[in-house]
Amino acid sequence: MPTTIPPIKTTFGLLLLLFVSGNAAALEVNITVTVDQFQVRHGEHDISILRNQDTDATIEFNFARTSRPCPPFCAQPMQLDKSVETIGEVELVAFMQGPLADGSGLLIDARTEEWHERGTIPGSINIPFNQLNPEQGADDLTLEDALARLGVEATDKGWNFSKAKHLVLWCNGPWCGQSPAAIKGLLSVGYPAGKIKYYRGGMQLWRIFGLPVVSPDGKLLDD
Repeated sequence: MPTTIPPIKTTFGLLLLLFVSGNAAALEVNITVTVDQFQVRHGEHDISILRNQDTDATIEFNFARTSRPCPPFCAQPMQLDKSVETIGEVELVAFMQGPLADGSGLLIDARTEEWHERGTIPGSINIPFNQLNPEQGADDLTLEDALARLGVEATDKGWNFSKAKHLVLWCNGPWCGQSPAAIKGLLSVGYPAGKIKYYRGGMQLWRIFGLPVVSPDGKLLDD
């Protein structure tokens, strides 16, 4: 009896089928004109970053909604600080292929742990905004632990930023205030502004582009 392939329900099912069948055909939906796909290390897993090839795919409801109560879900400014660069998907891909890949940079999911557990951008680590901002409740010990993950050392004279990592911080989208709060907290304690970037599009724009989302332990998730 010939083997049959069960219906694939996931939005990434078509991609998985291509990989399983060994189909090496060029992708129809690239990320940019010059980048079709690449890999990112997430914990112990190598995750392929490529767009959903189903051109009829849509995103799940939480990120398809047009309206949320404001406050707190209000439009965030394009520029949080004159010294902090706001980036889009092309620049994020370059960061993931460069500083993130070579270890000089970190991709920070600045959302609360509950949101992070629902799915994150591959390669991200979760440091909630309220652990990086004293005005949002970060005490000295919490702040020291969080900054240590970014390469910052506590000294008798304050913070030593000489080994501070290049960062991209993100949250749920242009209406989300969590990564802006984290960035403002970092600036308030002296983190070098030139080493901070803000991915304003966040999870909403990442999903709109049909890019993969993983669980914290690296499992590919569906929309």
